[in-house]
Amino acid sequence: MEAATATAPGRKFEKVVQILDAHQRDRTRLVPILQAVQEEYRYLPEEVMTLVATSLGIPPARVYGVATFYSHFALEPKGKYVIRICDGTACHVKGSQDLVDALQGGLGLGGARKTTPDMMFTLETVSCLGACGLAPAMVVNEDVHGQVSPAVAIEILDGIRRSEGM
Repeated sequence: MEAATATAPGRKFEKVVQILDAHQRDRTRLVPILQAVQEEYRYLPEEVMTLVATSLGIPPARVYGVATFYSHFALEPKGKYVIRICDGTACHVKGSQDLVDALQGGLGLGGARKTTPDMMFTLETVSCLGACGLAPAMVVNEDVHGQVSPAVAIEILDGIRRSEGM
């Protein structure tokens, strides 16, 4: 038991070290490094950003600046399924807020809380998904759904839950 505890901190960052090595610890590859780290953790933990900065020989503020500049990066943990609802003009006019309301109700989310306690779902609104012809549009991880009604949004959510045995 003590031996496992002694090696746990090293193992915590093992994957980050592998990612850094895969990118030859090249500071010009900061964005792809952060993308790979986020793919592994589902967000960018502060201690990992500090490790990346130290390993690349750059100030932690630069890593944080890149992580906060690009909306793709998250500084808070996200669920296994990230649901993005477009609220651009076309989607908004065609009822995207109704999708948000239905999914918030279906997930028990509201206010500042965007991720379910079980870390299964995160619900976000975005300014544009680039799918105006499919308005209102919704993306679940990488799967695009167009002309979604609140009922269809709940069906998609229920399908995910069934596939997860929930």
